[in-house]
Amino acid sequence: MAGYLVEDTRKVTTHRLIEMKQQGKKIAMLTSYDYTMARIVDGAGVDVILIGDSASNVMAGNTTTLPITLNQMIYHATSVMHGVERALVVCDMPFGSYQVNPTEGVTNAIRIMKESGCDALKLEGGAEIIDTVKAILAAGIPVMGHLGLTPQSINKFGTYAVRAKDETEAEKLVADAHLLEEAGCFAIVLEKIPAALAGRVASELHIPIIGIGAGSQVDGQVLVVNDMLGMNKGFSPKFLRRYADLHTVMTDAIGQYVSDVKARTFPDENEQY
Repeated sequence: MAGYLVEDTRKVTTHRLIEMKQQGKKIAMLTSYDYTMARIVDGAGVDVILIGDSASNVMAGNTTTLPITLNQMIYHATSVMHGVERALVVCDMPFGSYQVNPTEGVTNAIRIMKESGCDALKLEGGAEIIDTVKAILAAGIPVMGHLGLTPQSINKFGTYAVRAKDETEAEKLVADAHLLEEAGCFAIVLEKIPAALAGRVASELHIPIIGIGAGSQVDGQVLVVNDMLGMNKGFSPKFLRRYADLHTVMTDAIGQYVSDVKARTFPDENEQY
């Protein structure tokens, strides 16, 4: 399958991501929530596709990631898997599916893997959830960590502001990153933290560090695909680069369709049987 900047078209694995870090090759990661988008994202050469619980926001219109359910995440993950050939596919475990205790976390993790066929799972948190992370890994399921701004904890933080700016929180983040690596995680996402701190974590750890609003000193980047394609005009954080303005493109196209229907110019003689 030909991508845009893909030299190696083999299926991406957790082992190959670690190889990419060792070779100094940057990792490109984007979200997808459905078959059509996943097929496009995979074909364009993205290394990792995340079925983010951000589906709660961009697909369902919720203000936080908290409401999305395990069943809904499995639905999105299954849809994405049908469209992917090359990328490593990681699914977020939604809020409430792993925080109660390790046993429940493993049960839900196994269910996501069995029903969706995805490649790995992502969990938010460090020391607080380390026993669950270890239990999921012990079940043979690859785990990606997530530190810094952890949206599932928004009610505790009370804000989406930059995390780990003070020394105490920064040192805890570094310690948590080491804990996750030692437990066996294959990569960690760092969200909305100072670039220098993210660079420190990337230099101290052997596993890939993927940033979102964490600067350029990390091993890869992740964005929400709907945001970077400009489908959502109301969200403009500092870290977001818009690579297209699909909001305008789609609105113009749909508006033209409406006009054609009302003007009786669609369908024409060539568009009917």
